Amino acid sequence: MEIKNPLEVIIIGGSYAGLSAAMTLGRAMRKVLVIDSGKPCNAQTPHSHNFITHDGETPAEITGKAKAEVLKYPTVEFLNDRVISAQKSGLCFELKTESGKKLSAKKLVFATGLKDRMPEIAGFAACWGISVIHCPYCHGYEVRHQKTAILANGNDALHFAQVLSNWTKELVLFTNGLISLDPDQQAQLTKHGISWIETPVSQLIHSDGQIKHLVLSDGQEHAFNVMYARIPFDQHSSLPQELGCTLTEHGFLQVDELQHTSISGIYAAGDNATMLRAVSQAVAAGMRAGAAINYDLIMESW
Repeated sequence: MEIKNPLEVIIIGGSYAGLSAAMTLGRAMRKVLVIDSGKPCNAQTPHSHNFITHDGETPAEITGKAKAEVLKYPTVEFLNDRVISAQKSGLCFELKTESGKKLSAKKLVFATGLKDRMPEIAGFAACWGISVIHCPYCHGYEVRHQKTAILANGNDALHFAQVLSNWTKELVLFTNGLISLDPDQQAQLTKHGISWIETPVSQLIHSDGQIKHLVLSDGQEHAFNVMYARIPFDQHSSLPQELGCTLTEHGFLQVDELQHTSISGIYAAGDNATMLRAVSQAVAAGMRAGAAINYDLIMESW
């Protein structure tokens, strides 16, 4: 594959946000390259929901359709590769890929997502995205009215309990250690019939990612088929930070309403720049980034 430098835009990350940005730019006749390594964070998730016209499809089905549609635009190209370095050079950004390609572009979009840090609980990673889930708007309807575990502590635990009470009244909080909610917060849980267990969770017994039991460190077992969890994450790519992009206090790339980062010429869209981790949100952010880039390129030549 021969790529002519410099490109107008390189999009790093070819999932929902990246492909959405690419379509917007392709329709604006911009010369765009999407680079993706083929390792989406939701690869294990069996179905995607709450994205109108695609409700219930697998993540791979949605991205497959999106890629086919985007590549109908002749100015958009796709490269299966991984960017390993990036630097600013004059008016362009210079990139190197794992396969040895050297590329340059006027604008960069990071649609690289997040990397979840799995807790040291046996079986957790195998269940993540299947029966251990993060978002009731994405998956809550399918597990409505079921006895549900929450793995969280502190303010996150209270927030989860409040929101999830809309989908089920059978909630049990596992704080994985001493509860850190204050007395008022604990009273709120008690008022709504939500009990909590402080004994750490040591294992999830499951079948192909479907939880059967939670096993505690003291050997007790609790039967659950679904659990919500709030776990820490890292930026999937360190390149934005290496280029000087600012992170928010919560660890997301700081962007404005048009997806500009703190560094001129660099944009970010998708999970790496928002706590709203949903396909529809990523698609919308990608479209905003594409439109902003096109406008910025217009104004630079006006």
